[in-house]
Amino acid sequence: MLPLIIGVVVVVLVLAIVVSIYNGLVRKRLRVDEAWAQIEVQLKRRWDLIPNLVNSVKGYMEHEQDTLTRVTNARASAVAAGAQGTAAQAQAENALTGTLRSLFSVMENYPQLKANENVMKLQEELTTTENQIAFSRQHFNATVRDYNEGIGTFPAMILAGMFGFSRRDFFDAPAEADQVPEVRLR
Repeated sequence: MLPLIIGVVVVVLVLAIVVSIYNGLVRKRLRVDEAWAQIEVQLKRRWDLIPNLVNSVKGYMEHEQDTLTRVTNARASAVAAGAQGTAAQAQAENALTGTLRSLFSVMENYPQLKANENVMKLQEELTTTENQIAFSRQHFNATVRDYNEGIGTFPAMILAGMFGFSRRDFFDAPAEADQVPEVRLR
């Protein structure tokens, strides 16, 4: 009788450990999904601000249509990249950040833009959004790191493989993309 009781206790203990590990992995995966959703909210906010900024400066920047077109195209690419995964999204967002920097740089040559209250407000909102994207990206990468550690450590790695948990990609940005576009209105 004692071996039966010991056997039942061992089975229950192993089952409890398996359930605990599985639930922990599910919680970590959900945190990654939540962190990605926070990034998407900030990216959508940026995508919504860009057409307003482009339309606001279009009349002033008649000779800079190429710059405005590149910003518009980069925005469209960033919006479309969402369905292609984290790596494609990060690359498209980095390209969008670069075109915004070039737009802000060109805008420096137009004093009347510096005095336009609507343009100044849009630039401020865009800069704030860029900061929020950076913070959201940091949070996302931290949750991805925790999740990837969770599925890569023993004994969770055994269960992760059995239940289809797979590594997630970081939202990588090159070092120069970590800098928020600088807005200098003189």
